[in-house]
Amino acid sequence: MVLVTCQFKQMALDAKVVFDAKRRVAGLFFVPSHPAANASEPPPYAHTNAFQEKEFIVGRGEWQLPGTLTLPTTGGPWPAVVLVHGSGPNDRDETVGANKPFRDLAWGLATKGIAVLRYEKRTKEHADKFKSEVLGQLTVKDETIDDALSAVTELRATDDLDPKRIFVLGHSLGGMVAPRIGQADPNLAGLIILAGATRPLEDLMVEQTRYLLSLSGKPSAEAQVQLDQLLVEAAKVKKLTDADTSSPALLLHAPAAYWLDLREHDPLAIAKGLKQPLLILQGGRDYQVTEVDFNRWKAALGAQPNVTFKLYPKLNHLFLAGEGKSTPDEYEEPGHVAEAVVTDLAEWLKDH
Repeated sequence: MVLVTCQFKQMALDAKVVFDAKRRVAGLFFVPSHPAANASEPPPYAHTNAFQEKEFIVGRGEWQLPGTLTLPTTGGPWPAVVLVHGSGPNDRDETVGANKPFRDLAWGLATKGIAVLRYEKRTKEHADKFKSEVLGQLTVKDETIDDALSAVTELRATDDLDPKRIFVLGHSLGGMVAPRIGQADPNLAGLIILAGATRPLEDLMVEQTRYLLSLSGKPSAEAQVQLDQLLVEAAKVKKLTDADTSSPALLLHAPAAYWLDLREHDPLAIAKGLKQPLLILQGGRDYQVTEVDFNRWKAALGAQPNVTFKLYPKLNHLFLAGEGKSTPDEYEEPGHVAEAVVTDLAEWLKDH
């Protein structure tokens, strides 16, 4: 892959040219340009001499996933956290635009004496396998939960880690399914939910689209057509039944099996039955998973002594700080997960 930065009148773009093994052009994309220094610069709270990183394989067989285990350089045995991605084929850093929130969390927590494992998501690492038959049967259990459970099991057998203090942190969709991970492994030391959805994803997709369209005032005719199509697809998702489980047709980019799997497991109901401690964090400027979801967590779990909540008014979906209405454009500006989040996570982890 070759990046060529092109300076246009209004902004800089990187022409990303991808070549195959025979040096033929296999892909051409234009993406916002970000200086390499900004993309790789560690957050100010991460001390790179306080930790080391090593390659770590999650799972075995055809679905094994490359990952990175970040380890403090002093002390031990350490508590450890498995990071579980949001929607889509994410990389181990959960890279979004110019930002790498999972890398920030790993480096920040390791600086404070906590080991962190992050890995490539199955749908990214094995994208070529998700063709018709496999994709048509995909569930969130296959895509996310199984690999998180494998990662936990493998960390328990890793030298210098405390097997009784392995935690799971899920972001966005990862936060939504975190209670299922805790239910499947009751020996987890605790669960952390960052911007975890509680409502059906198809409803959130409609809500997000309406929000984005509202940013530019009255939507164009073309935008309205796209919204209408989204509403039709979302309605089809609502009408799915068990008889549709084996259907290969995709609705909102996912098969019927995926939507039915999500529908079957209510995160709030599952979380109520968990004995592990839970920490639930939310950004107040998040338009993807909003305070509506955060308040639903509080309403369902607020009376339980094992659950802690915290809202950060100025943070967005990636837990980066900003002002005013949150927009997708701010994801293209290099930043870091807020230090307050890392500090709060570290304190909670050490208390448990």
